[in-house]
Amino acid sequence: MEALVGVLVFVVVLLASIALHEVGHMVPAKRFGVRVSQYMVGFGPTLWSRTRGETEYGVKALPLGGYVRLIGMYPTDDAVGARAPRNWFQRVAADARAASADEIRPGEDHRAFYRLSTPKKLVVMLGGPVMNLFIAVVLLVVAYVGIGIPASSTTVASVSECIVAADAPAGTPCTADDPAAPAAAAGLEPGDRIVSYDGVEVTSWAQVSGLIRDTTDRSVPVVVERDGREVELTAAPVVADRPQVDGDGNVVTGADGQPVLRPVGFLGISPASEIQRQPLGEALTVAATGTWETMKVVVTLPQRVVDLVATTVSGGERDVTSIVGPVGIGRFAGEIASMDSEPVAVRAAGLLSTLAMLNLALFVFNLLPLPPLDGGHVVTALWEGARRQAARVRGASRPRPSDSARLVPLAYTVFVLLGGVGLLLVYLDIVNPVRIG
Repeated sequence: MEALVGVLVFVVVLLASIALHEVGHMVPAKRFGVRVSQYMVGFGPTLWSRTRGETEYGVKALPLGGYVRLIGMYPTDDAVGARAPRNWFQRVAADARAASADEIRPGEDHRAFYRLSTPKKLVVMLGGPVMNLFIAVVLLVVAYVGIGIPASSTTVASVSECIVAADAPAGTPCTADDPAAPAAAAGLEPGDRIVSYDGVEVTSWAQVSGLIRDTTDRSVPVVVERDGREVELTAAPVVADRPQVDGDGNVVTGADGQPVLRPVGFLGISPASEIQRQPLGEALTVAATGTWETMKVVVTLPQRVVDLVATTVSGGERDVTSIVGPVGIGRFAGEIASMDSEPVAVRAAGLLSTLAMLNLALFVFNLLPLPPLDGGHVVTALWEGARRQAARVRGASRPRPSDSARLVPLAYTVFVLLGGVGLLLVYLDIVNPVRIG
């Protein structure tokens, strides 16, 4: 049941993200006077639609995207001074211009999209991706600031009974030859909350860990809160070889892949995990990092697709960093929601973070400078604006609108390629899914 709820939440948020993406295009277009004839969520056969004013609003059968139809997306033949087509590419462009012109009602040429200034075109085209970025930030703020994420606390979860070798397997039992751990000798118990260490008031596990590591060969006072009262203890950390960690708390590994050991102060306690609300800056940092990582994935997308196909053909298991499609993300949502070992709040935060990453992917992907993606229209608008500014500087007459219809053959090619990759990911997410746990 939990998995089904997770999938349903994913579908609802996906549809909402698509709908709001198109709202990001539609609202500024209407504000600038462009007639919007259709606002559709999905592709394929229409399941439901209603006409309000001059716009038909509807939902289609395949929730794989959406669109708003802006009249006059391509300039007319007269506007660009088009000549009779002489080859297939020119005929496709001419057909696109003709279809666009047919949508312009008599006397409404001034309401065509191609008539907008470059800044207004950029606002309309960037409205959709920016809406996805906004959705991602809101979801991350709710997950990190509103709910919180699991983090190490200053509460002791367990106390080691003895000191074992750093390279010993986890769970290695103590022997008579192993010396007692300093924490056990000092009287620390699971459930104690560390209030201060060596006279320093502590507020985080990272601070406690750093203080312990820097303490060697001397006794220090430790104050803990136990059963609602403060208890003063004395601990004497010992020097032991332990894995070195970086500033983010990650274990540093050597060229052989093994942890790098260094002598540090060792007490023998481990922290309990608790849900901690994060500052707003942390949510924004996660959004920025996720955007950058998504950009790197998009740049290497062709090679990743090739590697993914090769892995599947060879019978290998997909890596957790493998690219996934809607089916894979829906599976993630179901698995996160069904993690009975995690509190509901943790699962909710994980689900929201996953959906935020989906919106970041939509934000980055739609900015690719290729038609029919929003980034392709942005590049066309920038090129037209640059031509106009150059003409103004030279004192020349205003140039004709850019014949963006000439990019329609490229748009068809990109659409087919992206559709093929999407179908491939759907197939691979079914036959060779990525598992997160």
